Amino acid sequence: MKLGRGLASFIWIFLPAKRKNIAVNNIRRCLNVSTEESARIAKESAIQCGEIFMEVFSFPKLKDNMQNHVKIIGLEHLTAYKNSSERGAVIMTCHSDNWELMGGAFAQNGIPLVGVAKKQKSEGADKFINEFRTLIGMHITYRSGVREMYKMLDEGHFIGLIMDQDVGRNDGVVVKFFNQATNFVTGAASMSRFRKIPIFPAFMHRNPDRTHTLEIFPPLYVEKTADKHADIKKMTQRLATLIETHIKKYPDEWFWLHDRWKSMRVEFEPEEVAEFEKILGIDNRADNFARVRAGD
Repeated sequence: MKLGRGLASFIWIFLPAKRKNIAVNNIRRCLNVSTEESARIAKESAIQCGEIFMEVFSFPKLKDNMQNHVKIIGLEHLTAYKNSSERGAVIMTCHSDNWELMGGAFAQNGIPLVGVAKKQKSEGADKFINEFRTLIGMHITYRSGVREMYKMLDEGHFIGLIMDQDVGRNDGVVVKFFNQATNFVTGAASMSRFRKIPIFPAFMHRNPDRTHTLEIFPPLYVEKTADKHADIKKMTQRLATLIETHIKKYPDEWFWLHDRWKSMRVEFEPEEVAEFEKILGIDNRADNFARVRAGD
């Protein structure tokens, strides 16, 4: 683990300044902290990737020792549903702490998890990570495999969806996230509504002794009315708020280097963003005042 942090610290030095600035500016805007504190959080969130990488390498060892490395709170929510339904469900999470290890923890505790992955540009890298995911007990499908996901839900599998990455304007819905109009993926809400299955929010954080705690929350169900779009948007907003709450609690562990608001800058006109802010009741004046008070 120390080696992983050391390597990541070395790589941090050579990361493009543009990428670092995106992370720092996002942190300042989202958390209302000083530039110095934003820089510290940005660096720590990047350096922890070294630990994540080393833990993935350790999957052959962790496979038989998972209970000592990941403490699970709320597993009974999943097992109770699993034992009472023939259908699967959705597990919703974000890129905080070690999301790869989270999938392994579910699989090693009897939850038939299907991880939905983005195909890597490098064929070798894609094969490497998927071999380790399979080794730890996960089944992997790509984001394009929607039919396979629904088929596996009907067979009783649990679909793991990481909800916090930016998507194109035609693939998401705009909700309020860190007091900003934010384009959010709708997969969890759409699956839940279409198949009448629950969504289980789940988040993991790292403990001081470098082990982890995985907390699983009670199931959420999408209300099904005549307005499909409104039903999906309402649940997506609820999930976005849960993710925001977790990030605020463990800000060092979220992957801030991701350009989370790119689609809002590039694919939406300023007038559209302003209209979304009005609809969502977003007022940034308080945030701007807080940043001034912080010396920025």
